[in-house]
Amino acid sequence: MPRALQDVVFVDGVRTPFGRAGEKGMYAQTRADDLVIKCIRELLRRHPELPKERVEEVAIAATTQIGDQGLTLGRLAGLLSGLPATTPGYSIDRMCAGAMTAVTNVASSIGFGAIDVAIAGGVEHMGRHPMGEGIDPNPRIVAERIVDESALVMGKTAENLHDRFPHITKDRCDAYAVTSQHRLAAAYAAGKVQPDLVPVATRHVERGWGLATVDEPPRPGTTLEELGALKTPFRPHGNVTAGNAAGLNDGATACLLASQTAATELGLPVGMRLVSYGFVGVEPEVMGIGPVPATEKALRQAGLTIDDIGLLELNEAFAVQVIAFLDHFGIADDDERVNPWGGAIATGHPLASSGVRLMTQLARHFEEHPDVRYGLTAMCIGIGMGGCVLWENPHHADYGKES
Repeated sequence: MPRALQDVVFVDGVRTPFGRAGEKGMYAQTRADDLVIKCIRELLRRHPELPKERVEEVAIAATTQIGDQGLTLGRLAGLLSGLPATTPGYSIDRMCAGAMTAVTNVASSIGFGAIDVAIAGGVEHMGRHPMGEGIDPNPRIVAERIVDESALVMGKTAENLHDRFPHITKDRCDAYAVTSQHRLAAAYAAGKVQPDLVPVATRHVERGWGLATVDEPPRPGTTLEELGALKTPFRPHGNVTAGNAAGLNDGATACLLASQTAATELGLPVGMRLVSYGFVGVEPEVMGIGPVPATEKALRQAGLTIDDIGLLELNEAFAVQVIAFLDHFGIADDDERVNPWGGAIATGHPLASSGVRLMTQLARHFEEHPDVRYGLTAMCIGIGMGGCVLWENPHHADYGKES
């Protein structure tokens, strides 16, 4: 029997406040899986109209799948979140785009008609599990020159991107980073960020009990002068610093996706509709360029151009990577359509969780901008990849019509 494809909608998304990795961070002695479980429970709490047995899949990403981030995390997190034993789950690893891939995977299942409702998300506890912990890369990948040795260190790949685009200066990256910090501070002051945050109870042997309610990484008073004085750890006299790159962070995200038919049946809200997505591979030593061809692919599949995109949520792994994207598409560094609430340089980037943060924020932006029909979420991915997902705004007058 021929199978009709279904429209896929993003219903809602939440996240924990993001913390600083390490013993001084607020999640130092909090389990990674408990962070994502908290997010799943919050989604279920916010949507009592959704019977738990209607959730047909749980896909959870982690870059370092070890310890409390391992053992088929999607399945265990689903069970510990109170979902019935009949709800299956699985784990995903596409490094920084883990949660983004969790979304596109379950969305594909929904679009195909295999399921109707799913939860996707990601978690990274970089304090407990530094990126690369316990791995053993095949030495042939460097010895046989399949990749440059620098490809295995993300900060070095960012310096390589500066080499490829020398007009993207350190000063320009620092200015972009300051803007990110200021935009996040303004969004917090306006109360825009807080509704998406799930408070997390924490416990520390020495510091006792606590409650995480806001992001820990932001430095709202950051100045250009302060950033200019920072060291360049990946290269002497380089361009990449702790100030113009995302830090090492802990945190989790989760979102609810459904077919349009199921959303209507159950009375679920629609935050945005999936239009298309694209993942690509690029030279691993300049992995930061990945969002450019990924976005071109997603746009091509949708029959759209960058001029059709009114809002952009770009993951700020490194300022140079975002600026390379903006330059390619002729967008100004300070364009207000890009990361209106700041980005990962300010908020933090707990690797595999970040894709859903981008999507949740884009859905919120759509609510505030019914004049914008299309938006995108995009990010670079370690070992030389890029990902982009295009979305349609349900608040736009032409929503659902043929372009």
